[in-house]
Amino acid sequence: MPDSSSPYSRLVPWLALAGLTALVGLVMSPFLAPLAWAGIIAYTSWPLMERLRGRCGGRDTLAAGLATALAGLTLVVPLVWLIWLAQDEVGQLYPAVRSFVAAPPELPDWLTGAPWLGDWLVHQRTALLDDPQGMIVAAKAWFAGHANEVASFAGGLGKNLAKLALALMTLFFVYRDGARMVRELRHVLARFLGPRTNAYLSAAGATTRAVVYGFLLTAIVQGALAGLGYWVAGLGSPVMLGIITALFALIPFATPIAWGSAGAWLLLQGETGAAIGVWLWGAAVVSQIDNVLRPIFISSIGDIPFLLVLFGVLGGILAFGLVGLFAGPVVLAVAWAVWGEWTAHLDAPSEPGS
Repeated sequence: MPDSSSPYSRLVPWLALAGLTALVGLVMSPFLAPLAWAGIIAYTSWPLMERLRGRCGGRDTLAAGLATALAGLTLVVPLVWLIWLAQDEVGQLYPAVRSFVAAPPELPDWLTGAPWLGDWLVHQRTALLDDPQGMIVAAKAWFAGHANEVASFAGGLGKNLAKLALALMTLFFVYRDGARMVRELRHVLARFLGPRTNAYLSAAGATTRAVVYGFLLTAIVQGALAGLGYWVAGLGSPVMLGIITALFALIPFATPIAWGSAGAWLLLQGETGAAIGVWLWGAAVVSQIDNVLRPIFISSIGDIPFLLVLFGVLGGILAFGLVGLFAGPVVLAVAWAVWGEWTAHLDAPSEPGS
């Protein structure tokens, strides 16, 4: 009979556990993004779930169903509305582009006098006036040559919609069984991390909430302010443009791409004053509010370096795609919080019997 105290007998269970973990990871790897989205949505909306559970008399399944339905409406209704606005705008965009190509507006003197750029713009306007159909033909040829990319983009949209449906289905089970999952996680981690498990999890939870809320709420405020500026400037569909700006605001330093492009479009239409107004509003208000609100939200639970958040966003996007906008900074911020708790525990006086 083999000796159970031998190193080999203790090593075999760990090797079996490692192999099982690897197999589970291999099977679940296609579903990591929907699982991550479900976890993020459930975590940020958990207070609502608790209220619904109380209203439903503690019936977890009913409360989880209602919370999932509300989450689905919150996600799907704006998405459908945005698609409807987009297709309406595309229908108006084609005649607007045709009229712009047929009669490009006069360029302001200050723009034509700009070095290099002014000469290039004057040349492009002259080429349009001489051969307005040439650009349309070139555009059609470009789209024909990039048909595969367009098909790939459409296929990507279909996959993302399927992931959204899977995330909502997963969200129901996270709502229903989330409390039990957390209790089991605490129990397992306590075997490895010891009595400091609750402190680590509390720090990680507060950091996650601050990072997610900080990014989401700041982006929403930036999108609303940008949409207000677009409306005042007379741009079509300011709400849709504001939503697009909010999406850009989730990425550090990307907001100027949105309001800068909107101002450039106004400038090309000859609306110089409106273009300058959009640029000034974007630079002085939309982009600057990020430097005020996001540190307030994130620093409310601790001193998280901005560089850490920046690396988290950029690295998260490269590693996980869109979900990395939240997963990346959350992972680094949680690691930062756990490190802080650990170092504080090292500096603290030892408890009797520890």
